[in-house]
Amino acid sequence: MNNRAQYVPGHGLLKGRTAVITAAAGAGIGGATARRFLEEGARVLISDAHTRRLGESEEALAGEFGGGRVASLPCDVTDESQVLALFEAAVSEHGGLDVVVNNAGLGGTAALVDMGDEAWHKVLDVTLNGTFRCTRAALRSFRDTGRTGVIVNNSSVVGWRAQAGQAHYAAAKAGVMALTRCAAIEAAEYGVRVNAVAPSLAMHPHLVKVTSDELLRELTAKEAFGRYAEPWEIANTIVFLASDYSSYLTGEVVSVSSQHP
Repeated sequence: MNNRAQYVPGHGLLKGRTAVITAAAGAGIGGATARRFLEEGARVLISDAHTRRLGESEEALAGEFGGGRVASLPCDVTDESQVLALFEAAVSEHGGLDVVVNNAGLGGTAALVDMGDEAWHKVLDVTLNGTFRCTRAALRSFRDTGRTGVIVNNSSVVGWRAQAGQAHYAAAKAGVMALTRCAAIEAAEYGVRVNAVAPSLAMHPHLVKVTSDELLRELTAKEAFGRYAEPWEIANTIVFLASDYSSYLTGEVVSVSSQHP
């Protein structure tokens, strides 16, 4: 049985909207989301801590979709000044802010008994604190401009289930889920929806480099379709959450997987 999904063309679901997408350089979920947003008619401001890869991604997307619809600005989400500069640029240079995709995250594998404070704090600071900083900046922007919008956070099924060696990453992703639910209640006052996606296994080159073949086989076997997701399949769900098709959906964590509580 062939369980491979077919790539769906854009339908203009985000036409005329401006989106900020973090960790959007490269071939992972962030990059796939930027492409899907452009295919759906959005303008995108992509950011990443890796300046060279970010520039390459902007150049490639601009060559395909036109330079007027894509821009980039380096941003390390652990640095508050860079986060503020990113969201200020979205308003002052790119016409406003409609959608924010908080994709930045950092993983790693380490047994809890051997894990040092530095490794713990590094993963939490990028994955949870970074999402907090960007969510806070986005909500302040929406509040101050009187503009309604959408925030989509990238969590993980690991925030629900246990996996050896992933205590720091799981704690961070569970925190993103809780942050999403609480932020949604507060954001409703400003007409802003806040949701999250929880992917399980979305394959891209970086993941291949840092994950053993044995673990990849084990994780793939747990999936209902017996395969990993393509990054663009996660991006499709993010498009849905960013679009008007999810107008009454807020405070939810959508599992892009058969794995859920």
